[in-house]
Amino acid sequence: MRPHGEPKGWGALQPPPGYYSADGRPPDEAQRVLILDWAVNQRIAAGWRVESRSGTQVVMVRGTPLNHVLHALLMVLTCFLWGVVWLVLALTNKVERVALTVDAQGHVISVNGP
Repeated sequence: MRPHGEPKGWGALQPPPGYYSADGRPPDEAQRVLILDWAVNQRIAAGWRVESRSGTQVVMVRGTPLNHVLHALLMVLTCFLWGVVWLVLALTNKVERVALTVDAQGHVISVNGP
């Protein structure tokens, strides 16, 4: 079963055949970077954003952290009525992280983070 909100077919996130060499050799560094660019563009189209990036690895994030200082101030200003809203937001808000890596064979490896 795929995670909620993930597009169909993301279990095997691999680029189209044109990204690999025709003779079956493993991709070189430039091809691995192109494969990673393709995978990053697929995630960006689905609402993810890039948190950090190195040569053949990228960490992507979806969601935003909750601003607890703002909600505490609103709770005090509304005589603690905002506490209910803050509680619901704190329980339902989530930030997802995923690390995408391209291995030596050109396969995109996805590791979900905390």
